[in-house]
Amino acid sequence: MDTPYALVSLEVVGSTQDEARARFAGFPVLVVSPRQTAGRGRRGATWETAPRALAMSLAYASDWEAASLTRLPLVAGLSLIRVLPGSNKLKWPNDLVRGADKLGGILVERSDETVVVGVGVNLWWPAAPDGYGAVFAEDPGPLAHREIAERWAIEFLRRVAGNASEWGTDEYRAACSTVGQTITWEPDGSGTAVDVDDDGALLVETSAGIERLVSGAIREVRGIEPPG
Repeated sequence: MDTPYALVSLEVVGSTQDEARARFAGFPVLVVSPRQTAGRGRRGATWETAPRALAMSLAYASDWEAASLTRLPLVAGLSLIRVLPGSNKLKWPNDLVRGADKLGGILVERSDETVVVGVGVNLWWPAAPDGYGAVFAEDPGPLAHREIAERWAIEFLRRVAGNASEWGTDEYRAACSTVGQTITWEPDGSGTAVDVDDDGALLVETSAGIERLVSGAIREVRGIEPPG
């Protein structure tokens, strides 16, 4: 069966985002590599990967209106947890987590009608630093990154082929670890995340009422235990 994308598999790549953007010529292109030397996260942050990792970027022409594109990191996350094993959750708006450990991240970049969705996942990391983890407890082998990437791309393209209003609000709410948490965000916001709305925005209860966050740097913090 023909795939809905062109696959480019590289042993080493500087940035899958840059590579996918450069190779895109109208038909979706998926760039996959187990090793990325110049990967980046949101706002230009560097991304350190595990010994067995997956770096992938999918470039395609989006039919969604510009106002709907803020949902894409959430759709990419939903697609990811559907193709990965384990009890994984999504930290709004762009992280893959398991418990307190970050397993991966998502970066969406747009230029005109071209969208590039990048995903980095730690597949196996026997000595992960504090705060980080990996999907597999045992080495899944040298082909795991490509197999997962291809399944993710098919799932993601299936989802974005539909109406933007049907992106999966309820599904995301169930998968989101941020809801119910006390959070802070730049520059000086704080409150309790209470819901994700139909547009993918995070609703936060603050001392001034409900605030709607569409994007931004979100940092979860521990709740304060009541005195006993």
